[in-house]
Amino acid sequence: MIIAIDGPTAAGKGTLARSLADHFGFAYLDTGSIYRALASLVRESGLDPENQEEVTGLALKLSATDLQRNDLREEEVGQLASKIAVYPRVRQALLDFQRNFAETPPGEAKGAVLDGRDIGTVICPNADLKLYITASDDVRASRRHKELIDKGVAAIYAEILADLKARDQRDQSRSAAPSKPADDAIVLDTSGITAEAVLEKALGLVADLRC
Repeated sequence: MIIAIDGPTAAGKGTLARSLADHFGFAYLDTGSIYRALASLVRESGLDPENQEEVTGLALKLSATDLQRNDLREEEVGQLASKIAVYPRVRQALLDFQRNFAETPPGEAKGAVLDGRDIGTVICPNADLKLYITASDDVRASRRHKELIDKGVAAIYAEILADLKARDQRDQSRSAAPSKPADDAIVLDTSGITAEAVLEKALGLVADLRC
């Protein structure tokens, strides 16, 4: 079984994806970490992030171990990842990595859960279940702000909200695989409900598939 979960930043898709993978014993891939890993490499190497050819060259060499880099959750890395993700050649270079994970999950897992922004539309268009997780801008910014504060990182809510909106604009307007719900995706708004309630809804949808 392949479960595709898409949605904007801080909507709760990662939390749901990890919970579903744990519940069913499926393999889990945060596809955003792929772009973050590449962004980390770009920053470390000193390459010009505007040079699509050089960034693509790094993308072709990306390995699974790069997904364990320590700086993937840094805000600067996330912003850079969003910028380089608009390059069609970069996206193509990383496409096979993601599809192979979904179709042949590691550890002989009997299924895979992938979360990102174009899983149901591009990476796994034939996924058994497609979910699009969303929430209001204010709720998402508040979640991100709390996450940073809890980590001891100085953060200003207004700046986080502005960055979030800018990232949404880039993701939704890019010519290569813009972020949007798949036509057959089920949309879940997490603004006013807990992560546990979202998980229960998703488990019910999986149960319906198995009936």
